[in-house]
Amino acid sequence: MEFFVISLLNGISYGLLLFMLSSGLTLIFSMMGVLNFAHASFYMLGAYFAYTIATKIGFWPALIVAPLLVAGAGAIVERFGLRTVHKFGHVAELLFTFGLAYLIEEGVKLVWGLAAVPYRIPAELDGPLFTVFTSSFPKYRAFMMLVSLGMLVAIYLVLTRTRIGLVIQAALTHPEMVEALGHNVPRVFMLVFGGGAALAGLAGVIGGNAFVTEPSMAAAVGSIVFVVAVVGGMGSLVGAFIASILIGVLQTFAVTIDASLAGLFASFGMAVTDDTPFRSLWKLTVAQVAPVLPYLLMVVMLIFRPRGLMGTRES
Repeated sequence: MEFFVISLLNGISYGLLLFMLSSGLTLIFSMMGVLNFAHASFYMLGAYFAYTIATKIGFWPALIVAPLLVAGAGAIVERFGLRTVHKFGHVAELLFTFGLAYLIEEGVKLVWGLAAVPYRIPAELDGPLFTVFTSSFPKYRAFMMLVSLGMLVAIYLVLTRTRIGLVIQAALTHPEMVEALGHNVPRVFMLVFGGGAALAGLAGVIGGNAFVTEPSMAAAVGSIVFVVAVVGGMGSLVGAFIASILIGVLQTFAVTIDASLAGLFASFGMAVTDDTPFRSLWKLTVAQVAPVLPYLLMVVMLIFRPRGLMGTRES
C-alpha cells in the first residue's frame, strides 16, 4: 500500500509537469499548425531566468516574472522569425525551430556556463508534507501538482470564458472571418505562441529546482514532450492531459519493477541459459526498459490510432 500510494503520487506529479510542458506545444500546434522543436528550450529558459531572479529577489517573484520573460522571448521569435518563414511552408518552420533550439542551448552555455546551477527549492516548500508508513511525500511535489492543476483551470477559463479566448478559438477554424470582423489575426497568433512559451517557462520555473537546471535539460525532456503530444492527439489539450498522466504513472511504476521475461519463463519451468537465443533480451528488467516505454506506447498508438487518444488531426 505504501509503495502504491507514494509511487502513484510521484507519477501524477511528474505527469502534471509533463502536461505543463506539452500544453504549450499542443496549444501552438492547434492554433498555428507549427510543431515547435524549440519548445523544450523555452522550458530551459524559464528555469535559468527563475534561477537568476530567485538569487536576487527570491523564488516567488521569479514564479511570476520568469514566465513573462519567456513569453516575451516567444512573441519575438514568432514575430520576427516564424512569421517570416511561414510562407515557405512547414519544412522551413521545422528547420527554423530546430536551429533555434541549438541557438538557445549555446546561448545558455555562454551566459550561465556548462555546469549545473544551484537552483534550489525555496525553504518554505522544502521538507515532507505527509508520511505514509515510512515514506514521505515532499511539499514541493504537492506544490508542483497544485500549480499544474491551476494552470489547467486557467487555460480552460481563458479559452471558454473570455473574449480573447473566443477570438483564439474562432481564428483556429475561420481566420478570414475573424480578420473581417476587425481582429488582428497575426497578433493573435503572436500572443498564442508567446502564451505557449510562457507555459513552458512556468514548467521550467517549478521543474528546474525539482530536478536539475543545466544546459542539457531541454534535450532531456524535449523528446518526451512530443511523445505526450502524439499519444494524446496533436492539438488536443484534453488528450495531452490524459497522456501526460498516463506516461508519468507508467514510467514511475516501471522504474521500481525488477521483474523480467526470464523470471516469467522460469515460473513456467523454462529456464533461460547461456545457450538461449537473445539471452540478454529476456533478462532485461522492466526498470531497465522503463525509459523506452513511452516511445513504445507512441509507436503502438501511431499504428492503431494515428490521431492519438483525443486528436482531431492526423499526427
